[in-house]
Amino acid sequence: MTTPLRATAALVTALLLVLTATVPAQAAAATPATKTPVAGTLRAHNVSGVYVAGVSSGGYMATQLHVAYSSRIRGAAVFAAGPYYCAQNNVAQALDGCGDNVYPTNVSALQAYTRTWASYGWVDPVGNLSGDPVYVLHGTNDTVVQKSVTDDLVRYYQHFGANVQYDSGTPAGHAWVTPYGTLGCATTASPFLADCGTDPQGALLRKLLGSVRAPNSGPLGGSLIRFSQHTYAVNGWADGLSMAADGFAYVPASCAAGQSCRLLVALHGCLQGHGAVGTAFVDRANLNQYADTNQLIVLYPQARAAATNPNGCWDWWGYLGATNYPIKGGAQIETIMNMVRRLDG
Repeated sequence: MTTPLRATAALVTALLLVLTATVPAQAAAATPATKTPVAGTLRAHNVSGVYVAGVSSGGYMATQLHVAYSSRIRGAAVFAAGPYYCAQNNVAQALDGCGDNVYPTNVSALQAYTRTWASYGWVDPVGNLSGDPVYVLHGTNDTVVQKSVTDDLVRYYQHFGANVQYDSGTPAGHAWVTPYGTLGCATTASPFLADCGTDPQGALLRKLLGSVRAPNSGPLGGSLIRFSQHTYAVNGWADGLSMAADGFAYVPASCAAGQSCRLLVALHGCLQGHGAVGTAFVDRANLNQYADTNQLIVLYPQARAAATNPNGCWDWWGYLGATNYPIKGGAQIETIMNMVRRLDG
C-alpha cells in the first residue's frame, strides 16, 4: 500500500520531471577559475554583515532565513521563487499555488502570518525588514514558477518596507543565471545554470552591499573548504534533515587573514546540490569571483535527496514533518544559522 509520504514524494518527482523537461543546451560555456575543495572546519571570521541568496527552493529558503532572522540577516537575493510561507505546510499548495499559481498565493494572509509570528517571537520583528535591500529575478521563460508568484514575493517584501530591485525581463528559464552557465538562457534543465549574457551577481551584490569591485578574472586566491554539516545539524546528523554530510565555504585570503568581510549564504535549488551536480553550483554561481575582490565569504549549505524529498530541495513546504520549518527553531533554518553563527564569531 502506498503511504501518504510515498505518494507525496512520487507526486513531487513526477511533476518536477515534467516541469524540468530539457531543451537543447548551449554549445559552449565560459570556464571559471575553480578551487579544489579541501577538508577543513568552519572558523570564526571578522564578519561585518550577513546576507542570503538562493534559487528555486533555495530562494524560498533564503526568504525564510531572512524573515526569521532579520535582526541578523541584512538583505536577500531571490531567483525563481515566491513569497514567504507560500506553501503553508501543504505540498499541493507548493506545487499548484507557489509554482503554477493555479491556487492563489494569498499574499495578504502570508503578511498577516508574518506579523502574528513576529508578535510571538517566532520570527524577528517585521520592522527589521524596512529598508533592507532585496534583489529578485524572474526569467520570462520560467514555466516552473509563474511570474505572478514572484510578483507576490515582491509585493510581500514591499509591504514591509524592503527596498526591492526586480529583474523580470531576463529571458531565462527556471535557473540561476550566471555568465558561467552551461545552458542556454531559456533552458530549464540540469544543472539549472543559465547563461543569458548578463551578470546578475554583479547586480545583486551591488544591491545588497553597495558598490562592488569587478570580479576576479584570474585564478582564485582563496580556499574552498569542505566541512561536515553534521557538526551544525540540530540533531547531530545532517542526513536526517535531508541535508548532505558535507557543505562548502569559499573564504578569500583577505578574510582568512582577519580583514573585515561580509558573509553571503548561497542556497542551491532542487536537483542542484552536490549529490546531483557535484560542485557545479559552487563553481559556476559567479560568487567566488566576486568574493575574492570584495572581501566576501560565501557559505554553500547542501541539501540532499531523501524519501520525502527525492529531488534534494530545501524544506519550504514541511516535508520534514514539522510545522515550524519557516520560523526560528525550524531544523534546516537552525542548522544553517549554526554555520552562520560559527563564521560570524
